[in-house]
Amino acid sequence: MRELFDSETGTEPAVVIGMKDGTVLSDAYWKILAVPVSEEEWNELLSPWPADAVFRGSAPFAGRADALIEELTDAVSSFAGDRKPVILGYSLAGLFSLYWCTKSSLFSGCASVSGSLWYPHLESYLKEHPVRCEHVYFSLGDAEKNSRNRILASVEERTEAMASLVSEYAETIFERNEGGHFAEEAPRMKKALDWLKAKRL
Repeated sequence: MRELFDSETGTEPAVVIGMKDGTVLSDAYWKILAVPVSEEEWNELLSPWPADAVFRGSAPFAGRADALIEELTDAVSSFAGDRKPVILGYSLAGLFSLYWCTKSSLFSGCASVSGSLWYPHLESYLKEHPVRCEHVYFSLGDAEKNSRNRILASVEERTEAMASLVSEYAETIFERNEGGHFAEEAPRMKKALDWLKAKRL
């Protein structure tokens, strides 16, 4: 059984995928449920369907996100109680968060922060499977498109396309932050939570 971290502060539930400890994000408003995902599980459980590896020598994406969703659904529902939670994640966890919101109306809002929205066939999937929450936040570092990897370099173009698509039926924002993919993870996540908070007030 996966050990989840509950910040036990705040009143409004937020589920953070891929974080071992949500203390850095907890405050008087948000009660954080952090869902750790090990390095070994990352490409396996956060990917929505199988895909080839992005880097030579790395493992392919196993596409077992549905298994993780099934594992977590009861725990998230119990954590949220009578409040609708938001969900957010960084990098591949941002992709997973968005994907979960196409599978369920459990969440009121979603944030894909520096999300791996370069993922193959994602745009065609979203055209057939709309995100089922009211508010969706997208962000990227402004240098992420400068990756030497051709697939990763498409992330800004692809994220813009996803944001445009989702904006047809949900309130959406796409923000750019200074820096590359690995810069300022916690501050970027806090910005996402601030935007989601404003939509709930």
